[in-house]
Amino acid sequence: MNDNTFDFRPMRRFKQQMSDGECVGLLEKAPRGILAVMGDGGYPYTVPLDFLYADGHIYFHCAREGHKLDAIRACNKVSFCVLSEGVREPDSWWYHFDSVVCFGRIAIVDDPQRTDALLRQIGAKYFPQGYDLEDDMRKNAPRAYVLDLQIEHLSGKRVREK
Repeated sequence: MNDNTFDFRPMRRFKQQMSDGECVGLLEKAPRGILAVMGDGGYPYTVPLDFLYADGHIYFHCAREGHKLDAIRACNKVSFCVLSEGVREPDSWWYHFDSVVCFGRIAIVDDPQRTDALLRQIGAKYFPQGYDLEDDMRKNAPRAYVLDLQIEHLSGKRVREK
């Protein structure tokens, strides 16, 4: 997935590394994750977001203004992290969970038809059965952007706390 000239660090705890397929599996089922951008004054800015993973990209919906968009316009390099639910070890304090971190570049989807199609896919992932998606699209789609995170590198880790 890395098609740029930057060499991402190898995972230090390589025995805990997940395969690319396992990483994709978690991205397909995780309900939300944390997007990290370079925020104001050089401070990282992180925000939890609903998302859609499809065809090697991660898509987010967002308002047409705000801190996140200002940061993306200034620097399009981001990271995105998801965690599995986790399982607690019986009679213990520690958890077992998986995590995936994606690095890449993010951009606003500028094709209105593609934006609408992606908004519908995101809605299908999150809205309950019977929800009037088309009514929601009429009301909210004109005020929304879709962001496209093109993954350049991902890594996953199986964490076994102890």
